[in-house]
Amino acid sequence: MKTFCGDRTIDGVKVTVDGRPLDQRLDLHRYTGNGFEWSYEGPEPRQLSLAILADHLGDAARAQALVEPFMKAVVANFGNEWEMSSADIDAALAALEKRQGASR
Repeated sequence: MKTFCGDRTIDGVKVTVDGRPLDQRLDLHRYTGNGFEWSYEGPEPRQLSLAILADHLGDAARAQALVEPFMKAVVANFGNEWEMSSADIDAALAALEKRQGASR
């Protein structure tokens, strides 16, 4: 199980997965050149959503398909410091899929 963490420090934002810097996954899509951010809806939180999902899922196409709802439901609501385990991400994705199924 992986652990994703984010923190705002005096040196800027820091996002890690299991203690290592999280790859921005600009190879998949470049929403911004300004790095990661969270707590609002926008290009930097979108980039963070993509990076978390791509790392967690190991499926670029599925990660890209889920970026927008994951960013709005999860990343836009992070506090200054946050931590998510693989199980937390799975639970959030299950809730999103349930919500999307109910809206069809």
